[in-house]
Amino acid sequence: MADILPFIWIFGVLGAYIALWLWITDVADALRMRKANGLASNVALLAMPALAVIGAAVPAHLSLRILLAGVLSSAGSLVYRRLFVNPKMTWRRSKQRKEDSRQTALHLVLVTGSIIFIMPFVWLITTSLKEDEDMFKYPPVWIPRQQVKVKLDGGEYGLARMIDTGRLVAQIRELPGGWLVQDLETGRRFKAEKSRIEKVKRFAPVWRNYTDALTFLPEETLHGAVYLFNTVFVTVLNIIGVLLSSSLVAFSFARLRWPGRDVLFVIMLSTMMLPAAVTLIPVFLIYKNLGWVDTLRPLWFGSFFAAPFNVFLLRQFFLTIPLDLEDAAKIDGCSYLRIYWNIMLPLVKPALAALTIMAFLGSWNNFMGPLIYISSPEKMTLAYALRLFQSAHSSEYGMLMAAATMVMLPVLLVFFFTQRHFIQGITLTGLKQ
Repeated sequence: MADILPFIWIFGVLGAYIALWLWITDVADALRMRKANGLASNVALLAMPALAVIGAAVPAHLSLRILLAGVLSSAGSLVYRRLFVNPKMTWRRSKQRKEDSRQTALHLVLVTGSIIFIMPFVWLITTSLKEDEDMFKYPPVWIPRQQVKVKLDGGEYGLARMIDTGRLVAQIRELPGGWLVQDLETGRRFKAEKSRIEKVKRFAPVWRNYTDALTFLPEETLHGAVYLFNTVFVTVLNIIGVLLSSSLVAFSFARLRWPGRDVLFVIMLSTMMLPAAVTLIPVFLIYKNLGWVDTLRPLWFGSFFAAPFNVFLLRQFFLTIPLDLEDAAKIDGCSYLRIYWNIMLPLVKPALAALTIMAFLGSWNNFMGPLIYISSPEKMTLAYALRLFQSAHSSEYGMLMAAATMVMLPVLLVFFFTQRHFIQGITLTGLKQ
């Protein structure tokens, strides 16, 4: 059984998806044709979920129950189509059903992919709010819980339940191989083996993981406030540098006419094929000769020299702006710098928003830069400080996940509230030529 269990799981999940796909398609068709369908047809739609429940209720391994539920529901769907759909099938209805089937399959794939991608983030956040004993349980504990406390004789003890009798007891103190417990009804105290008792828990996030994570940060860094300031400082300068340098260079390549412009643009794009490791040592030597090692300057100075991808992104936007606007500005006496600042930049806001988000994400999550150039604790950024925190508290997963959540939260909030501008900037660049 153990050898074929993975295959049973695969076929079980696949069967459940097929059953759900067929049933949703039938429901969409029934809602559209509710006037033409009879009462028996609409009632028969409920047979598929009922068959799935029957299959899931069979006393067997979970994978077998999922497989049986999918098979029974799919069989019911095929019978439903043969009895109620095929006799009334028309060309228009057949076309609509194919579209419903395609849309259902597409949305099932998208929902599944979304769940798969979001699970690590859910696990990260829930783990940061769990007690230590719930972090390694299988199956995983997704809802943060804490043991209920009861007060006895002026003390506070954990509440538990006897597995064999179901009686509630208070865990007085731990003994070798068990617990000294007290029956809450009779008041009798006795020793109970650990396998005989089950802790009574309720939903209660463990917020102390966050406070402990901040408490364990060095006091000379104001418990992480210095790391946050350094990160925000570097991020703001990176955003300013990226927007100014990339937009100026892109404006030059898109709107100005000068010898060798197109050749130089191709050469600039070709540098994107160079791995970052190739320029790592030369750039380090430059900053070392400037005396900037162990300072924050290497983390933001390079952003004031336009990156090829950013220039390409903005150049494509500048090329879509009609020349009439530029000619009218020249007639009014505007210089190229005035045209760039007052006319061009307001028209490429989607691309600027996309660049801002990408610059923020890259700078906030930058780990290699601080690792190479920074050695003083008071000059570290959050990404590097999190790595050092992981080394010092590698076994304390609650605090580690809480620290990771606090570092990641600003990134999630920024992307959540600005994703529309980010996607718009990227898609418009690819569509407008």
